[in-house]
Amino acid sequence: MKHSKTKTSYYRRLYVAYLIDSGINTVPAIIEATGMPRRTAQATINALSEFDIKCDHIGAKKSGEYKVTNWAAIQKTWIKNNLQHIKDVLEYPQVKYKTEGILQR
Repeated sequence: MKHSKTKTSYYRRLYVAYLIDSGINTVPAIIEATGMPRRTAQATINALSEFDIKCDHIGAKKSGEYKVTNWAAIQKTWIKNNLQHIKDVLEYPQVKYKTEGILQR
């Protein structure tokens, strides 16, 4: 089933915010987890503010990490409970997580 660009864009932002909050919080780690191009990852992080998700960059410009400090109206538990559906819509690979980042695909 083909999903709309609106839906995939929305889910991509939710998923990236969830990854950042789960410890996959650098652009290279997000790229590894999703397979998305660098520019898409960076643009998605920057677009989180459109949903009033506050995402701060901590550390050096090139080697820092991101941290979600306010989810606004987004319910993080909904994302967690619907994670498989979100990944299926986005056609992203299966990733096993641990607190500090990706374990394996």
